[in-house]
Amino acid sequence: MNLFVFGLGYSVRQFLKLHGARFTEISGTVRSPEKAKAMEEEGLDTFVFDGTDHDPRILDRIARADALLVSIPPASETDPVLAHFSQAIASAPSLRWIGYLSTVGVYGHADGNWVDETTPPNPATARSRQRIAAEQAWLALGERASFAVQIFRLAGIYGPGRNALVKVADGTAKRIVKPGQVFNRIHTADIAQVLMASMERPSRNAVYNVADDEPGPPQDVIAHAAELLGREPPPEVPFDEADQTPMARAFYADNKRVRNTRIKTELGVALRYPTYREGLRALLDSGDGIRQEH
Repeated sequence: MNLFVFGLGYSVRQFLKLHGARFTEISGTVRSPEKAKAMEEEGLDTFVFDGTDHDPRILDRIARADALLVSIPPASETDPVLAHFSQAIASAPSLRWIGYLSTVGVYGHADGNWVDETTPPNPATARSRQRIAAEQAWLALGERASFAVQIFRLAGIYGPGRNALVKVADGTAKRIVKPGQVFNRIHTADIAQVLMASMERPSRNAVYNVADDEPGPPQDVIAHAAELLGREPPPEVPFDEADQTPMARAFYADNKRVRNTRIKTELGVALRYPTYREGLRALLDSGDGIRQEH
């Protein structure tokens, strides 16, 4: 199977580490020539697409692809991949699967209640509204084509090198408390197995929540990471007093619990890390947090 990736970012690279051997050919895009050179040194066939200009060889790789994975976010009111490559994608002769990585942020604020894939999106921010528009555009393309399009709405992503252990160890962790606030999370290894399961049994115009089993307060995750490392957790800081970027503060505007039943019933996925506790323990065992302390 030939795979082409728009946006060789963190989550996709973790997917390739786990499942790259399943593909005959893997290629994808990055935003700069410098990044392309670095990725080539890692053995990935890489082309530049910065949302405006693109390497013309990308068209050939799309034509050869059996699977297309898209992790580039929308830019303003348009999806950059569809804006530049919709014709090439629609006419790709071998393509049978497209996966678009979205976010559970499209559900907006649910006052801490449960949402699932049947819940109407209610995006609270411009970024989330742009995500919904991109999802709809990809699904519309799938309705007109012979390949299957899947939307994956990801919860808060963590994994090797990017997690609460690392933040506690390097002193950047903050234990911000907003009463009643909860978030779902998802380990990159579980994102990877969901994507692979979907490729093996594609379903036309499917939408999947990719989240763990236990939505919880963010300060609890930091406290648990500190406990695993044998360190004192950072002091609690009330949300209204916390020094945060506008983007970080906007993250707290949505409060919901995300159901993940569909990835289990339709794709047969059993999460490797059903809660942050199992995920952080495995990351600690692999050296995360410990490496940062030396």
